[in-house]
Amino acid sequence: MTQVDFYVLSTTDPTARRVFSCRLAEKAWKAGHRVYFRVSDATEAGILDDLLWTFRQGSFVPHSLTGSETDNPPVAVLIGTGKAPETHRGLLINLTASPPEDWQSFPRIAEIVIADETIRREGRNKFRFYQTHNLKPVTHKLD
Repeated sequence: MTQVDFYVLSTTDPTARRVFSCRLAEKAWKAGHRVYFRVSDATEAGILDDLLWTFRQGSFVPHSLTGSETDNPPVAVLIGTGKAPETHRGLLINLTASPPEDWQSFPRIAEIVIADETIRREGRNKFRFYQTHNLKPVTHKLD
């Protein structure tokens, strides 16, 4: 069964949301998991691509954008706007406004919510979605 975690940050800063998601991806990668970031568009993908190199001093998270994977085997962390490839069905970090269509193919999903009213509303909608699919999302309030 899929485990869904909501990480609720007290800030309204979208950069803090991205940095937290990078830290989460790094932790999962170091634990040996594949990670897929689902983002809304190419601009957001580019921001995360850059941030994964700079989110903290000395950070290194091997990653690439969907469509640009040239190494074999694929890198541990992948950023994209659509469904995750089969190789990256470990942790889904969903930074889009809606629940993922392929949510059932992931053992873990992370939703990161900030104090921005639009993001909170989207988070509440996703929380209800998961509940209606007989999942029990866990909320982690972070300061």
